[in-house]
Amino acid sequence: MIRVLLLPLAIVSACSLSAQPGKEKPQRPRNPVFPGYYADPEARIFDNTYWIYPTFSDHSGQPDSSASISAHQRELQKNTINQQYLKQTWLDAFSSDNLVDWKKYPHVLDIRDVSWAAYSIWAPSITKKDGKYYLFFGANDIQNDNQEGGIGIAVSDKPSGPFKDYLGKPLINKFYHGAQPIDQMVFQDTDGQYYLIYGGWQHCNIGKLNNDFTGFVPFEDGEMFHSITPDKYVEGPFMFVRKNKYYMMWSEGGWTGPDYSVAYAIGDSPLGPFKRIGKILQQDSTVATGAGHHSVINIPGTDDWYIVYHRRPLGDKNGHHRVTCIDRMSFDENDRIKPVKITHQGIDPRLLR
Repeated sequence: MIRVLLLPLAIVSACSLSAQPGKEKPQRPRNPVFPGYYADPEARIFDNTYWIYPTFSDHSGQPDSSASISAHQRELQKNTINQQYLKQTWLDAFSSDNLVDWKKYPHVLDIRDVSWAAYSIWAPSITKKDGKYYLFFGANDIQNDNQEGGIGIAVSDKPSGPFKDYLGKPLINKFYHGAQPIDQMVFQDTDGQYYLIYGGWQHCNIGKLNNDFTGFVPFEDGEMFHSITPDKYVEGPFMFVRKNKYYMMWSEGGWTGPDYSVAYAIGDSPLGPFKRIGKILQQDSTVATGAGHHSVINIPGTDDWYIVYHRRPLGDKNGHHRVTCIDRMSFDENDRIKPVKITHQGIDPRLLR
């Protein structure tokens, strides 16, 4: 006697699907890593948690802080040459345990808490020192030495903020060696010394921060800043150390155009010299356009690296419409950075030990 077991249709369907080879459920795209228009992302690891601090880049009518700013800040806003920057008056932050799922912390820094900042808050960089978190940022997009603004510092007891103005004035408010005071990156060397690397307008400077971040220590030649500008540099510097070598990275091309990209050089110290090697990140016309202004994460205790960057969705012509993405970064047998493949898929979850 043959017995026939009749299963409910739903169970039969599930069993049939699971039995079919090559029919695995496709993984959802992970780039961009969080919703919204965010650019210039700096990624850091604090206390076994990943953090990203980007520039807020949505200028489509989002609320700003103009109702609660001072008369002085309102007067400064009249000087902006780009009205869209009046909506760029705060910074958000994001945290994750696995590089894939992100929690948003809105307005970790707001111009209401920085008396001299009025608009164009951008390109944050952060470090932890002596139990405090110091957030470096650019503000007001100054065009000459007579305008108020530049690079400032805010401080908090937590990486999630809120951050408050640390100095009551900009840390750098002048053009040195032709560098516009924007796109700052705070870098700690292997000996513990902190440097600030920064600069727009095709010039890049480095300065040695003093112990309490209130200013700079002159170099041996008496100069406060040294130019370390490599060939084709435009903006967005980033530095890291691997195998006792200093990798200097930067963005090239125009930030609103298809030629926006990332190149790099390798030196023996934070001061270089840095001779351009080539591009490692650029657009893919089948994925996204204008890939640039990045940062890098190394998983502690490993040689595993990720690049965190912004790009524009295909077909979007608005230069401000940038989204934050993460892809793998690797090296060849000569310790050169391999060209990064930008993807929709993104990366797999990565927990910190």
